Amino acid sequence: MSSLLKISVSYLFIFFCLAASGGDPYRPSAGAGEAGTGYVCIMKNGFWSSFHNQATLALNNSFSFGFSYENRFNISELGTRTLGLIVPAGKASVGAVYSHFGYSDFSRDMTGLSSGMRLSGKLAAGLQVDYFSEKISGEYNKNQFISCEVGLLITPSEKTSFGIHIFNPVPNSLRKTPMPTSIRVGAGTYLNNSLFTGLEAEMSSGSNLIVRTGFEYEAAKKLWLRGGFSTDNNSFSFGLGWLVRMVQIDLGFMTHERLGLTSSVSLIFKIH
Repeated sequence: MSSLLKISVSYLFIFFCLAASGGDPYRPSAGAGEAGTGYVCIMKNGFWSSFHNQATLALNNSFSFGFSYENRFNISELGTRTLGLIVPAGKASVGAVYSHFGYSDFSRDMTGLSSGMRLSGKLAAGLQVDYFSEKISGEYNKNQFISCEVGLLITPSEKTSFGIHIFNPVPNSLRKTPMPTSIRVGAGTYLNNSLFTGLEAEMSSGSNLIVRTGFEYEAAKKLWLRGGFSTDNNSFSFGLGWLVRMVQIDLGFMTHERLGLTSSVSLIFKIH
């Protein structure tokens, strides 16, 4: 009886908070820099952006690795820890990402292997295969399943880009554990050499349309200020980042109209 109660509480606790935050439980948030712009990132070159749209991997030409931590609503049980690695390989780059969410009574791990390649001077495409492992306190409470995600990046000019990303394009009739399918489309442009602005729309199965807008401004050399807004829970976001030699440090914060503040921090190490 105690185990059953613990399982029930874990399910209610985790999924209530995720639903209230608008987060897709199978797509871990990664990157404090991306969080600072409200995750308007599928059209923008960046380390963590490459795991939001794998096509942007093709723009990464440095061996790099990073760590990201998200503290949702200041509740340790809702923390997400993410590790990433990108290795350039000519016109293509390969990446690996691992994410852990939850605590001892409920946890979800995701491992992804990805690749992005330039198809032409203005077009890139990417693919990622994901493996999920879900554990719940008690016996016989472990789920394992595989999915994938694909992305496109279109760059008609040096300052303007368009991104398309699809998560889980696999019918639920082919799997035991149902998963949401989502599509994100976005566009971004550099208004000048220091200011980037972007707009995104996302539609997930069983959810309403979400629209996001965000910006990144280089206030000083190697120092960036960020902000954004999402219609999902009327969430505002802000953050900053700075580059110290080979290390980029980012902080990001997102508000929730009822549940409070979510903070993120990430470190990126670039080795040329």
